[in-house]
Amino acid sequence: MTREDYMALALSLAREAAAHGEVPVGCVVAGPDGAVIGRGRNRREETGDATAHAELEAIREACRALGDWRLEGCALYVTLEPCPMCTGAIINARIPTVVFGAREANFGSCGSVIDLFSERYGHRPAVYPGVLCGECAAALRDFFRDKR
Repeated sequence: MTREDYMALALSLAREAAAHGEVPVGCVVAGPDGAVIGRGRNRREETGDATAHAELEAIREACRALGDWRLEGCALYVTLEPCPMCTGAIINARIPTVVFGAREANFGSCGSVIDLFSERYGHRPAVYPGVLCGECAAALRDFFRDKR
């Protein structure tokens, strides 16, 4: 599968989140063999939990699938640039590859507000921004337009 294929899966989860009244962010984690081992979508409104981000849900599922907290050899695909909390989880899970769609001007921690991956942590993933950026940004724009 290509980066675009994985991002399309994440985008379908983002649309599912929007259908449930959540900010449309979706995430998948591909394992070392390329199989999707983690899926997540925003569930903050549903759960009343500020930490119920798509990335954390996908990372937890991937850790259960591999039976390890280290997600070495995996790749994370998310429709929106990760926030500080999610970049911290990515660093701690040792995920070597991060691919995201749209930039996040207010909380983006892969270069928009700050680049936490360039700091002196013990792990620094490769980051590929802008994959299916137009589609990811449109999902967010449409969601917030409909909310107003």
